[in-house]
Amino acid sequence: MKTDNILERLAVSAEARVAREKAAMPLSELERLCESKPTGDFAFETALKAPGLSFVCEVKRASPSKGMIAEHFPYLSIARDYASGGAAGLSVLTEPEYFLGSDAYLGEIAAAVPLPVLRKDFTVDIYQIYQAKVLGARAVLLICAILDESRLREFLACANALGLSALTEVHDEKELDAALRAGARMIGVNNRDLRTFAVDPLNCLRLRASIPPGTLCVAESGIATRADAERLAENGVDAVLVGEALMRAPDRKAALQRLMPRRNTTCCREA
Repeated sequence: MKTDNILERLAVSAEARVAREKAAMPLSELERLCESKPTGDFAFETALKAPGLSFVCEVKRASPSKGMIAEHFPYLSIARDYASGGAAGLSVLTEPEYFLGSDAYLGEIAAAVPLPVLRKDFTVDIYQIYQAKVLGARAVLLICAILDESRLREFLACANALGLSALTEVHDEKELDAALRAGARMIGVNNRDLRTFAVDPLNCLRLRASIPPGTLCVAESGIATRADAERLAENGVDAVLVGEALMRAPDRKAALQRLMPRRNTTCCREA
């Protein structure tokens, strides 16, 4: 399937990857492996409920829009820098074709760094939610633009049953309405349109008023300065997900602390 829509290409690639992985390990085997894992406790969303604006920091080597971001990629050191800088959680790319991610990165980081980890991938099959649990992730990403409401509801139910948090990503009012109807407790508003990768830094602020009390709001993409973070915090955003601005910094811990609203920096979480 050829398409100019980047998100569609990512979804098609994910479907092909899952088909190969199912051939190597059937879902029944993954389910058995999940039974040996600790009971999930929704630690990711709990972490984002802490006072102040929470930061989810991304471990990302490349992207379709920016190409190679980190040729040198000491992913464990990067994750530890984020933890010591006050991150509430980590987002680890596992998509291998366009983002050069790996399940191995997530597994090693989840085992070595005491922060809850989001598996950042393009979830098109319930199989991937079980994979996330086995890898040690505490949350999965569900993107409304590639899931109809019925599948979204099914995937949320699966995540809940496994004790995994689900960051349900939306870009507009229609997707937000579907996410809320499906029962999402944690909404990620992407300022980047994944169909074109264009960024609108005000998108989260426009949608924030439509997210009901008690539902976590996470701003994604386009957060590059402390002023950006403070404006989001002042408008009731609970957390931000930051990737490229930190990944390109020579001192990631210092860069993270420079992004934090001033009231956050006095109470940084220690790893």
